[in-house]
Amino acid sequence: MAAVSSMRKMYGLCFHAVRQTAGRKASRLLQHRAFRVSAVHQQQPFDSSLEKPQFPGASAEFVDHLEFIQPNVISGIPVYRVMDRQGNIINPSEDPQLSKETVLNFYQKMTLLNTMDRILYESQRQGRISFYMTNYGEEGTHVGSAAALDPTDLVFGQYREAGVLMYRGFPLDLFMAQCYANADDLGKGRQMPVHYGSRDLNFITISSPLATQLPQAAGAAYALKRENMNRAVICYFGEGAASEGDAHAGFNFSATLECPLIFFCRNNGYAISTPTNEQYRGDGIAARGPGYGMLSIRVDGNDVFAVYNATKEARRRAVAENQPFLIEAMTYRIGHHSTSDDSSAYRSVDEVNYWDKQDHPISRLRHYMTTRGWWSEDDERSWRKQSRKTVMEAFERAEKRLKPNPELLFTDVYQEMTPGLSKQRESLWRHVQQYKEHYPLDLYDK
Repeated sequence: MAAVSSMRKMYGLCFHAVRQTAGRKASRLLQHRAFRVSAVHQQQPFDSSLEKPQFPGASAEFVDHLEFIQPNVISGIPVYRVMDRQGNIINPSEDPQLSKETVLNFYQKMTLLNTMDRILYESQRQGRISFYMTNYGEEGTHVGSAAALDPTDLVFGQYREAGVLMYRGFPLDLFMAQCYANADDLGKGRQMPVHYGSRDLNFITISSPLATQLPQAAGAAYALKRENMNRAVICYFGEGAASEGDAHAGFNFSATLECPLIFFCRNNGYAISTPTNEQYRGDGIAARGPGYGMLSIRVDGNDVFAVYNATKEARRRAVAENQPFLIEAMTYRIGHHSTSDDSSAYRSVDEVNYWDKQDHPISRLRHYMTTRGWWSEDDERSWRKQSRKTVMEAFERAEKRLKPNPELLFTDVYQEMTPGLSKQRESLWRHVQQYKEHYPLDLYDK
């Protein structure tokens, strides 16, 4: 009995010490975080005498008549724009007053992306690469948003944001290397085409599953907030991806954790072949923001200045106030979803031609430059010829490069190769040696 009593006393002392230590650690952790807690989110004093709702989950008043909230209670969210389709500034106070050099850079990046798309799309059709996705019609959303960010800001893309990476300085040679999966590819040939990534340019490598980047972006933004680095995260996605469960997780986490994050939705009209009227019943994606407690805006995605203004202000406030923003950029996917798709099966040629010929972000910006005398027909012909030559040269270099060393199949996962991987490696090389006539190893990097 004495032994049992002694053990109980010892257990009690240990338990007490653990609780004290845990309490001190928790206290230090809370002091270390020193996060902003707004007055809105603080617990209000409970007063049972007040005849108003005391429920902690909502802020509202009582009513004495039965009425369901209509789905269009937040409807007709306006579309913010700076330029009309002819490139005229509508409200001079909204003109970002960008320099000629900056505007020309916008235009050249947008048209260079367009040229690269055409060449790589045709190369896939010729069997030179396995897959491709164009960015036709959405160039304004890429360049306008990318220009408004700080180079240190972290980018989470979906798979149609090549222009963001191009604006940040990703060279044509690396775009080509990734699509060709050659020895120069930063991903070492492991990803399918258009799944770009660049650590140096703070662009997280793209993954195929839809919407996985949304909760990942929320986590990254939360980490940046804790480090107090004055950096933001921008997360791109399409309106189709917004139907995934991960979108809810990303929106809710970023709002409740008060993260410096910009959710940038490219609403291009189609989720592969599903049109928006079959994708959702509410007023687009921007209408969802208030439900999560996020500030939201809808912009004309074919107006590069509107995209720039909205992203710049969202970025400024996201960092200053530690809160997420939702931007819905209304645009149109002129090209097929991918080289695996034939969009003529679900939309008309006339519909596509309207957006291609009458409301294209590149032509709108060109009208703006022409009106100011910054761009001429001679400039256009010269630049188109030069940009095509530049893209073709990179294309030819990529096609001649060797494929990555097959040994790279087994690296970058474990610091030391596991027994299972070693067996797979040995099995691969036995197979290659046995059927060497089918494996031209001279085409692979040594």
